[in-house]
Amino acid sequence: MNDDELLRPREVAEIFGVRPTTIARWAREGRLTPLYTPGGHRRYLHRHIRAMLDEGPETDTFEQRIAGDAARLYDQGWTIRQVAARFGCSYGVMRRILRTQVRLRNRGGSPRGLPAGGGAP
Repeated sequence: MNDDELLRPREVAEIFGVRPTTIARWAREGRLTPLYTPGGHRRYLHRHIRAMLDEGPETDTFEQRIAGDAARLYDQGWTIRQVAARFGCSYGVMRRILRTQVRLRNRGGSPRGLPAGGGAP
């Protein structure tokens, strides 16, 4: 494969073993640098992808760095949207991060699965 060959997001996803939506998220987060076709579609240089593979997995990803701080803010009563805005990421990304760290509250403010009043009297 030529180093200057442009790869589609689907091809990059296959190389990394992830979904194409993950590749789009990585591009938004700045982990991948896309080139754009005249039609506005993302393409990735093969040599950049190969370089990322040669570097190996990141030991300190964005999500790992913010997980603890985000969980503390959420536990203090911040909403997922507020925490996401604080760290400059989307609601969906922050919800996924928080889901691995804490038990998420329902819309009434109590942890999921418990009544809004906090449980039995």
